[in-house]
Amino acid sequence: MELPVWFEITTFVGLTVLLLADLAIVARRPHEPSIKEASLWVSFYISLALIFGLLMLAFTNGTYATEFYAGWLTEYSLSVDNLFVFVIIMARFGVPRKFQQEALMIGIIIALVLRGIFILLGAVVIERFVWVFYIFGIFLIYTAINLVRHRGEDDEYEENAFIRRMRKVLPISQEYHGAKIRVTENGKKMWTPMIVVILALGTTDLIFALDSIPAIFGLTREPFIVFTANVFALMGLRQLYFLLGGLLKRLVYLSLGLAVILAFIGVKLILEAVHENQLPFAGEREPIDAVPHIPIWLSLTIILGVLVVATVASLLKTRGQLATPGPADVDPETAKTVPTGGPEAAAAAEARIADEPDEERARR
Repeated sequence: MELPVWFEITTFVGLTVLLLADLAIVARRPHEPSIKEASLWVSFYISLALIFGLLMLAFTNGTYATEFYAGWLTEYSLSVDNLFVFVIIMARFGVPRKFQQEALMIGIIIALVLRGIFILLGAVVIERFVWVFYIFGIFLIYTAINLVRHRGEDDEYEENAFIRRMRKVLPISQEYHGAKIRVTENGKKMWTPMIVVILALGTTDLIFALDSIPAIFGLTREPFIVFTANVFALMGLRQLYFLLGGLLKRLVYLSLGLAVILAFIGVKLILEAVHENQLPFAGEREPIDAVPHIPIWLSLTIILGVLVVATVASLLKTRGQLATPGPADVDPETAKTVPTGGPEAAAAAEARIADEPDEERARR
């Protein structure tokens, strides 16, 4: 069964209107969201994703709906992992809290555009060369291993090559000018540090997409589902950043849970590639029916189960620690010692944020 064209068009129009409205709200009144405001927005976006899955069930079939939920959960959990790196970027560049919301919003929109391009390219490649699942599967397993290996490492901070190049090319002022990215100083047009922050957020998310896009293609081959799962995962991430705050440091086993999920999807992709039995040098071949196919309902069950276990284990491990909702924060000196290059960097950031003494946070 194919997805109805009217359903796809209506979805894209609705999501576009929602994102533009969200951007207009942020641009009109830059502020640091309260816990209540952030909670309401996060609840709204999660409810929206759940309702969208039910609409897919009503207008398409149970398989598409299950694929959406599995993809959304995977992308959402990887997006939460993003927050560890976003905390580091905000601290590294000393972004005033009042203007962090706008930086996050623009960075997320850039990420959505770049992910959309990635998804289109991925869909075309998979349609023509199904054997690429071997590459995706091995890459996800490699990433899972690195997530475990890099937990707690004290690497020196290093901006990605694109950001370093922008620093050299663009004339950038020394101070922030509110949320503006372009100002005039002494008669000369200058970019503000905000442009570097926005580009850092967008390009960092793109690095995460190198793992998350192959992962969700391991759950569904439908580009529409891949894209909508990404949109629903990223919408509300800005408010989640302000909501989690001190609670973020208690998710000490999140990266381990994500490693298990990525490894599982990597194995699933390789099994599917073996089942399809297509190789670039062997011509057209018959599928190997003996190779097991992992059904989507089992994938969803495993993903949900791993996330629940990782969350509960994290909360039990850190019970008794001071962790209250509020603005995400980390010592700028700590931020300088953590890389911002992707999921492996998130694993390192996760451990560093968790290890930071509560007394230091209280003093700030």
